Amino acid sequence: LKEENAVLRSKINRLQILSETQADKMRKLEKKLEENKIKEEKEAQDLEAMVQHVEQNLQLMTKRAAKAENSAARLRQENALLQAELRNSRLENEALRAGQAGLAAAKQNAEVALQHLLRVTSSSRASIRQLLSGAESLQLVADLLKSIDRISEV
Repeated sequence: LKEENAVLRSKINRLQILSETQADKMRKLEKKLEENKIKEEKEAQDLEAMVQHVEQNLQLMTKRAAKAENSAARLRQENALLQAELRNSRLENEALRAGQAGLAAAKQNAEVALQHLLRVTSSSRASIRQLLSGAESLQLVADLLKSIDRISEV
């Protein structure tokens, strides 16, 4: 009976040690789980902040693109008006040549109109390039948002 009690006590001690070991493991795992939860929450907050930042950039780029489109449209209208003015100046120039009166003045007017037209054309091209650059930036932001969505799904 004493032997049996000793064997049972020994088993109880081993079971207590095993129980304490398992309890320690469980505490460590719970602590690790809590750390992982905190880490995931921080990553989610960081990701949300990044998405908001990208959305703000997208809105800003959209506004810039709209402004560039309006500017390009205005420059196209101005260009069309100047081309009409240039045609009229050329016609007037031809009429003056035919009449031999005021040739130098008409020539100067045509040259001024041509220079003005060239400046506007150059400005129009620069605005169109800006518009294209804005569109490319918008495409890049859209691709980035798609990538963020894929990352968040993973």
